[in-house]
Amino acid sequence: MPYCVVTAAAVAGGEQEEVRIFYQRYGHGATKVLLIIGFAGTYESWAPQVKGLTGAVEPVDEEAPADDGDDSGAAEGVEVCCFDNRGMGRSSVPAQKSQYTTVIMAKDALALMDHLGWRRAHVFGHSMGSMIASKLAAMAPDRVASLALLNTTGGGYQCIPKEYLEEVIGTSTRRQMLYQEYVKELDRIRFAGFLVLIIHGRDDVVAQLYRARRLAQKLQPAAKLVELHGGHLVSHERPAEVNMSLMEMMKASKSNTDLEEWSNLPNNSDGLLLSGSASCLTKRDDDRVNYLVFTYNLLGKLQLIFLFIFGVFYVILEHVRRVVRILKPVRVSASTL
Repeated sequence: MPYCVVTAAAVAGGEQEEVRIFYQRYGHGATKVLLIIGFAGTYESWAPQVKGLTGAVEPVDEEAPADDGDDSGAAEGVEVCCFDNRGMGRSSVPAQKSQYTTVIMAKDALALMDHLGWRRAHVFGHSMGSMIASKLAAMAPDRVASLALLNTTGGGYQCIPKEYLEEVIGTSTRRQMLYQEYVKELDRIRFAGFLVLIIHGRDDVVAQLYRARRLAQKLQPAAKLVELHGGHLVSHERPAEVNMSLMEMMKASKSNTDLEEWSNLPNNSDGLLLSGSASCLTKRDDDRVNYLVFTYNLLGKLQLIFLFIFGVFYVILEHVRRVVRILKPVRVSASTL
């Protein structure tokens, strides 16, 4: 079986251990695509994209030599590699929780690229995989041909407990320290020169749409935002549209499309949509939609409850009427005696 062996960071009082990352390659060609799946997913979760990008359903023979990873080659075709993150599928499961940071998992992805002999690749990530992909792009922007983030959480520190964020370290809180690092990473991605594509499902309840919109604004002018009807698994719900958008970005990247031409977001300098107000407006719009959906569902449930209570009352009433009819004494007239 194809494995990439990476060395895990040493834990306190322990020795370094080897972590085996299971992967599969599909298709052949000079264009390389690395797919990073999210939490609790495996390499098989990318099946719709693997088939759409390469046309292949069976993995390549690992005995075959790997192609050069330079997109400037003349060879046609796309080669895709998807893998199981550490702790999932057929990959190793380190015992220490400290071995599961996005930095370490991004290093796993880079080690896999080195193992395959890929100098650069189009990096696509889904959900938590998009956070790993973003970390990889910030750590090694020269290894990224383009970046696609599907159903992204936006990264940053939004999912970290408030008590942890407010803890003071030195002269700053963890929130301030993490925010500074977050901004630096976004700037490294913004100014790296590669195209960024953000694809999101409008009905995603795991990673709300306003977070994707806000991230797209922060990555302007490198980012293009595509909103599709679907939930958190929009890559499975709308595979044709997702694959078309991914292929479009790969083609635009190969033709050196200008960032301003690529982005479909209003320019901040136009005064039409400021980054701060955009996030507020989109969040307010989403909150209003969520409130309306909640109210509609609540009214529907109340209607069902009312019908149920009315039905129960009607059945009880009919039963009482029948009992009364049975127990009611029969009057016998004198003429019948």
